[in-house]
Amino acid sequence: MKNLFVGLLLSSIVLACNMEKKETPLMFKEYQAFQSQHIPSRDVKVMLPRNYDANKSYPVIYMHDGQMLFDRTTTWNKQEWAVDETIDSLIKINKIRSVIVVAINNTSNRTMEYMPNKPQELLKTIERSDKYQGEILSDAYLKFLVKELKPFIDKTYSTKTDRDNTFILGSSMGGLISCYAISEYPDVFGGAACLSTHWPALDGVFLKYVERNLPDPETHKIYFDYGTKTLDSLYEPYQLKVDRMMNERSYKENINWMTRKFEGAIHDENAWRDRLHIPLQFLLGIE
Repeated sequence: MKNLFVGLLLSSIVLACNMEKKETPLMFKEYQAFQSQHIPSRDVKVMLPRNYDANKSYPVIYMHDGQMLFDRTTTWNKQEWAVDETIDSLIKINKIRSVIVVAINNTSNRTMEYMPNKPQELLKTIERSDKYQGEILSDAYLKFLVKELKPFIDKTYSTKTDRDNTFILGSSMGGLISCYAISEYPDVFGGAACLSTHWPALDGVFLKYVERNLPDPETHKIYFDYGTKTLDSLYEPYQLKVDRMMNERSYKENINWMTRKFEGAIHDENAWRDRLHIPLQFLLGIE
């Protein structure tokens, strides 16, 4: 009887401990039609890590094409990046630091908001296709991120506000604007991940800007990748040029710069989902 009592007592203690250790769910905060003085309003979603603690501070990663990141049941192609599952699993196995994700939805202006404004003089000489007609809005989009959205996030949540803990990530044209962001605002963004970067936009004119404006390798980290099928099949010649620029700028491969080629990978959210863990560990990895 005594042993039975002790056994029941120990079982109760273990159960109580397990209940105390039970994780809180991922928390999402939605800001519909977030207003801006620079660009049209758009929805913004914030993902907080499990057991988010306002007494601690967290790095922040800003991600473009926000409506494609979390829920394939609401996306136009029924695909998603699975950002929540990927980040949560990496945190659980101690591969990356706990991080706040800020997902910024695109709008009908996506192409022109993600197409870099510079180099201005070269842009004036390029004959634009229908896809790139109209005013290029990337400078205004980045002003929104840096001067309006980031201050709001830093005020509302417990963030590490410095450059070394602020990151930006996107794919395709979102990769292009991520490279532009870290180059235009090197004091704001310490790391960028550019997946399937759409270098061919406007005949690759942006490469001239990249060559002259890459941020300091001593204080920044940049990730690039590309597949070999569908639209990604166009990217390798451009990326090889960028890789040479990274070497010339004294970036060190796999230390503060990484480029990965994925044989057979196509240009879609499923492909980016499958390799998202690589740039996340590169930018946010625990040494």
